[in-house]
Amino acid sequence: MRRGWRTLGAAGDTALVPQGRMRGPMPWLVAIMVAITVVAAAGALALGNMAARTSATLEGGVTVQVLEPDPQLRGQQVDLAIPALRQLDGVLSVRRVPQQELDALVEPWLGEEAVEGADVPIPAMIDIRMRSEPGDDDLARIEQVIAPLAPTSRVDPQASWLGPVFKAVQGLRWLALALIVLLGAATSAAVLLAARTAIGAHRDTIDIVHMLGGTDRQITRIFQRSIALDAAGGGALGLAVGLLTILVLGAQFSALGDGLAGQATLEWDDWLVLAAVPLVGVLLAGITARLSVMRALGRML
Repeated sequence: MRRGWRTLGAAGDTALVPQGRMRGPMPWLVAIMVAITVVAAAGALALGNMAARTSATLEGGVTVQVLEPDPQLRGQQVDLAIPALRQLDGVLSVRRVPQQELDALVEPWLGEEAVEGADVPIPAMIDIRMRSEPGDDDLARIEQVIAPLAPTSRVDPQASWLGPVFKAVQGLRWLALALIVLLGAATSAAVLLAARTAIGAHRDTIDIVHMLGGTDRQITRIFQRSIALDAAGGGALGLAVGLLTILVLGAQFSALGDGLAGQATLEWDDWLVLAAVPLVGVLLAGITARLSVMRALGRML
């Protein structure tokens, strides 16, 4: 008997399927697909976390911009507006955004010299937190109160600023999910092709096993186990490559600071989901191999 071959077990020592692992294109295709799936799934999860955290931060928030160009008059208008806004129903807190925060926001766009030299007048901002998401009536009441005190002011719900961003994030998440589905279909196709190739290469041996009393169930189990082991090896390799890619990308995004991109991080349960990707791949490969082998054996009879 040739060494390195899987035997049929109870049906005899008939050589059937080579035991060499990570040989042929199928394990490497699975590795590539698992790696891409892990990265795509991580992107979808991170974008979802970013949207949830940002939405929670902006929930119930309203911003009042006092656009008066004269610094002294602008400060007086803010001092008059804050007490009046605190008297409104549904308002939890009213806070004047410190000038240091405003300077930090506009400095990357205007430059340090423009900010420190006050060459460009920066509007004063008032941050309002409400008990619930502000509607049109709430915004109208705020505008009615602020108009006589700061005529040049502007009222904006904070969630509206990032509305287009949230829509884009949602679109990217759906795109990632569609990519995952396509990769799953491609993995099934690769396994199907590998199973058919293996059966074609060992057709004569399978006929002999049938004559010796071997059943289709026994033959299918051997092919299924062999393909599942190859898929497991490819999945483990793909998971390692995918996680390494995520760590590299995460280090680059963390350098952007605590802004919107800094919210796109993964929680501990997200890592469990990523770790389950190769397990799902092996399960999918096993099911596909079983169905394809059983169908092929049925046609051989």
